[in-house]
Amino acid sequence: MKRISILFVCMGNICRSPLAEGIFGHLVAEAGLTGDFTIASAGTGDWHEGDPPDRRSIATAKNHGIDISGQRARRVQSRDFMDFDLILAMDRDNLAALEKSAPHGANIHLFGDTALGTGEDIPDPYYGGPDGFELVYTRLLTGCCRLLETLGVERASCSGNTSSVR
Repeated sequence: MKRISILFVCMGNICRSPLAEGIFGHLVAEAGLTGDFTIASAGTGDWHEGDPPDRRSIATAKNHGIDISGQRARRVQSRDFMDFDLILAMDRDNLAALEKSAPHGANIHLFGDTALGTGEDIPDPYYGGPDGFELVYTRLLTGCCRLLETLGVERASCSGNTSSVR
């Protein structure tokens, strides 16, 4: 299998995209395919650059056996468009921001299109409570499982309960 590089992108890189990076990385590790993927996340803005993920994202991930506390927010850089095979934006606003700054031919898609097949935006839980983070986790887990299957990796734990990766 050719090494595949995926960049998950949201606005500030502290809520949705770190969760997506953590979930997808966890699924890849469980499948024994860590060497086949490069997985990262970034934001379209730089407000939180260098900061860890939002404490609620860290707590939500931890509740599902995933540690994202070591991640640090960063802004999308021009080299990302060349370095990553697939760039997945969490919503249409971030997709538009990426498309505006990307060179022609960059492989940028909406997470809801590519991973979920629904075309939905992954809602930003930043201004809400824990339930919003749990909803985002569930949608991201479903999408990451489907994305892994689309890339040719069968995952038995993805086909059943998608509320936890344990």
